[in-house]
Amino acid sequence: MTEKAVEAKLVKGVKDMGGLAYKFVSPGNIGVPDRLLIFPDGTIWFVELKADNGRLSVMQEHQIERLAKCNARVALLTGAKEVEHFLQDRREAQQRAIEHKFLNSWTRLNHEV
Repeated sequence: MTEKAVEAKLVKGVKDMGGLAYKFVSPGNIGVPDRLLIFPDGTIWFVELKADNGRLSVMQEHQIERLAKCNARVALLTGAKEVEHFLQDRREAQQRAIEHKFLNSWTRLNHEV
């Protein structure tokens, strides 16, 4: 699968979950990740995508390290399988966030009664 196809799979999956998948371009900063993802629970991810046989450039490695040192969520996804695993993890995290929000609301309501 080409990198373009891998990227399209990620973008569709994020949008299907109600999130945003911006193409990330930062003039003057070579090697920044391909996508900036924002999920409905408010989590933000920087994602670098590669085809199955793709490799990071030195500048891409540097940018990923810089983001990670700032405690940003950064993922390198190589191929369609890794994209699907990432999306499944995010779906599960979204579900946990919904359940947590419900439980917190339920607890608050019960204490107010």
